[in-house]
Amino acid sequence: MKIKTLAGAIGIGVAAYLGTVYFVGQSDQVLAEQQLEEFEHLDKSSLDYQAMQVLTEKGCGYCHTPNSDMPFYSQLPIAKQLMQTDVRVAMRHFDMRVLLDDIKQDDPVSEVALARLEKVLNDDSMPPALYLSMHWSASMSDDDKTVLREWVSEKRTERHANSPVPEERKSKVLQPIYTQFETDADKVALGNVLYHDVRLSGDNSVSCASCHGLDTGGVDRMVGSVGIHGQVGGINAPTVFNAVYNRVQFWDGRAADLQEQAGGPPFNPIEMGSNDWQEIIDKLNEDSEIVAMFKHAYDGEMTGDTITHAIAQFEKTLVTPNSRFDQYMMGDDDAMSEHEKHGLALFKKYDCQTCHAGEALGGETFETMGMKGDYFAYRGTDVTEADFGRYNFTQNEEDMHKFKVPTLRNIELTEPYFHDGYADTLEKAIFYMGKYQVGVEMSDSEVEAVKAFLMTLTGEYEGVPLS
Repeated sequence: MKIKTLAGAIGIGVAAYLGTVYFVGQSDQVLAEQQLEEFEHLDKSSLDYQAMQVLTEKGCGYCHTPNSDMPFYSQLPIAKQLMQTDVRVAMRHFDMRVLLDDIKQDDPVSEVALARLEKVLNDDSMPPALYLSMHWSASMSDDDKTVLREWVSEKRTERHANSPVPEERKSKVLQPIYTQFETDADKVALGNVLYHDVRLSGDNSVSCASCHGLDTGGVDRMVGSVGIHGQVGGINAPTVFNAVYNRVQFWDGRAADLQEQAGGPPFNPIEMGSNDWQEIIDKLNEDSEIVAMFKHAYDGEMTGDTITHAIAQFEKTLVTPNSRFDQYMMGDDDAMSEHEKHGLALFKKYDCQTCHAGEALGGETFETMGMKGDYFAYRGTDVTEADFGRYNFTQNEEDMHKFKVPTLRNIELTEPYFHDGYADTLEKAIFYMGKYQVGVEMSDSEVEAVKAFLMTLTGEYEGVPLS
């Protein structure tokens, strides 16, 4: 009798489970069809459309986009709490909004998004097993994976069609610096002068170059920069070299581009401490050479807009191509030693390129500091407002402790590292990144090899090697 009762209970449980899976599958299908309608503008035979079809059918957007249309069961007790947790964790790892928006707007797809997608295809980590237990249709078939891999390759090849690398390397995550940015010579010359002009500060003591020296890797090599009246800022100055590659500017991304960024420090009371543009313009107008340069560049118009535009034009020229890594990527196999190539292999093995991608090896996305461990607890000092990262700008809880991924170009010259300058050597920065971002503790020999590779990323400015 007990056996029959147990068998009956098991049968009821199995039937309930199968019934739930069926209804979940039907709900997923309806939502996938609705979400795919957002890509109706695409050619149905294109890889773009096929890739979006796979991503929507597998329900990737449930967890990797905030506020997405969720299935009916997301509001049920227990399921609601579980799914909210899943979304929170998933968004820390990969925010798909950039990828989806790029496709909708026909923009080049984010390098990091492509790298993230490629990673999970290679290690079969998505969708997770728990998700698949209720979403049978979300399992990736070999054909699904083929579509997505071919799409990733196509998007990279399109983006890097002008890259000087051999054809087979145009679809790789990492690329040499090759992009040419359009500038105006008169505006660049004026921007160069303004970048080094202390009159942009309230007491004529601080210029842009004070914190971003071109002879010191584009930084000041201090934990916190010294501004007007000797005040020390609460965040480490990122390099200005190759900043043009950043999707947004500042550690928290509060500036949309180089020009907007240039308008921030002059009025920061700790940095340059000017009151307003008129105060700066009055000082610049006393200099006949500056006035003449504005006449050539902007028909004599001297405003906050033209000042910041000129500085941004100059900063667009601060690119550092022709590193030994670039030479290697372009076909010179002898440009890197075997030890450095081993470091590059480790860099890829530990998935560093899923954040540090593209020409600049960084600058595209925001990542949580301490993805695989509590970095701030290890650091042992009080968490400050500067440690909140992008949250300070967006006020979105999901952005807490997220920071713009810095470029790795010329990294041997830009110590100390991280937003807080806590890692005072490149070896420490590599080890901490491995432990707290990737979840591996690299051996001393691995750290040395990765360091050797990173040192091949030091390039040239105006044809002269940085040092």
